[in-house]
Amino acid sequence: MKPRSKRFVLIGTIIVAFGLAVMLVLNAFQENLVFFHTPTEVKERTVAYDRQIRIGGLVEKGTFKREEETTTVTFNVTDGDSSILVSYTGILPDLFREGQGIVAEGKLLTSGVFVASHVFAKHDETYMPPEAAEALKRVEEKAEAENSVQNLMKSVEKGE
Repeated sequence: MKPRSKRFVLIGTIIVAFGLAVMLVLNAFQENLVFFHTPTEVKERTVAYDRQIRIGGLVEKGTFKREEETTTVTFNVTDGDSSILVSYTGILPDLFREGQGIVAEGKLLTSGVFVASHVFAKHDETYMPPEAAEALKRVEEKAEAENSVQNLMKSVEKGE
């Protein structure tokens, strides 16, 4: 084989190996990519079932239930417009409580139940994805507006 032909074979082999390496890295990245969604986004558009995603919102008051003699809990996560039932087996974070912002990572079942593998309680916006912080801020503003309207209605009913 001529030296020129050997060089072309070597360059071709390097290009093929580099392309293969890039393809493997991108494939691994795609498989480990976890998207964040609000409950409204999950309800409005099709989210892939049995794919790892994150949902965020507030734990809806009055929906927290613990199964007896297990560490399995269920609760609804809401963004003010929609809510999703979440099932989680494990120890919840110390900051977890009703009305608190959380991010749950897991899979959405075809039944509409979100089975969480991890639950993260909101500490503050510094430790959350920007989308989650924005969604929680909208929920809190909506709750404040509803409380203001309810207080106004009560004062009108009392004749104040």
